[in-house]
Amino acid sequence: MNYDWELIKSTVKSLQKEKRYKHTIGVANEALNLGKIFLPKKLEKLYLAGLLHDITKDFEKTEQLRLCEKYGIEISINIPPKLLHAKTGANFAKEKFSTEYVDSEVFDGIFYHTTGRANMSIFEMLIYLADYIEDGRTFEDCVVLRKFFYDKIKFSKTMEEKLETLRKTMLFSFDLTIKNLIDEGKIIDADTIESRNYFLTTKLLMEE
Repeated sequence: MNYDWELIKSTVKSLQKEKRYKHTIGVANEALNLGKIFLPKKLEKLYLAGLLHDITKDFEKTEQLRLCEKYGIEISINIPPKLLHAKTGANFAKEKFSTEYVDSEVFDGIFYHTTGRANMSIFEMLIYLADYIEDGRTFEDCVVLRKFFYDKIKFSKTMEEKLETLRKTMLFSFDLTIKNLIDEGKIIDADTIESRNYFLTTKLLMEE
């Protein structure tokens, strides 16, 4: 696939505030770093998903809701507004760049990058994790999780050990997220709870 990176970046940049776009580039670069460890044959797709993951994040809530209606996205009345951008973003990106760019793998990587889900693919995990630990993140949990992952991955030699490091990192991320939501008295999305239970009970295997 020959991606028009200049077009993709300029389109995303036009829809985001400067700080958001800087984060977007950070996530795309982190997705590449993670891809080199786990999915070296999918580096361009990971970079693409990183660039597109927050494409609608700076849209107002009213626009998010309009896009949910347009794309037939079912939402609970209790869903936190900040979670809408992943769902609208995946659909918006698919419409903007077509299925040639945003295939099912890229779509799902964007769609689940905030909540996760049970049975996440390795690709989805890497986009989720890239969003959490990219270098520009200074929030304490992000710093802690980034150190946790990179401290462990450098001692993971076999792919089995690397996948176990990924599993533990994903589990830790959901523990941190859920604890924060509880402390703040906020609603926890069902996919996030199911994600935590999935990584608690499932051994990761490399996909074909």
